[in-house]
Amino acid sequence: MSENFTSLEERIFEALAIAFDYGQIDGAHHKTWVIDQMVRCLAADYDEWVANFRNGEDGPETYSWDDGNAP
Repeated sequence: MSENFTSLEERIFEALAIAFDYGQIDGAHHKTWVIDQMVRCLAADYDEWVANFRNGEDGPETYSWDDGNAP
């Protein structure tokens, strides 16, 4: 998967393709991977997005982010 998309439309298309190809594979760890891959496509800065997700009322590690297991 390329992280050098030239437009939002291309990033959306790639995220939807991942959902289409892998979204119905059994196992929560695989579905977690699908979500992570979609976020990688859609977020302008994946690391910053994950850091913001983890941040909460108890500091920068309030919540965890799991990147799952590839099917």
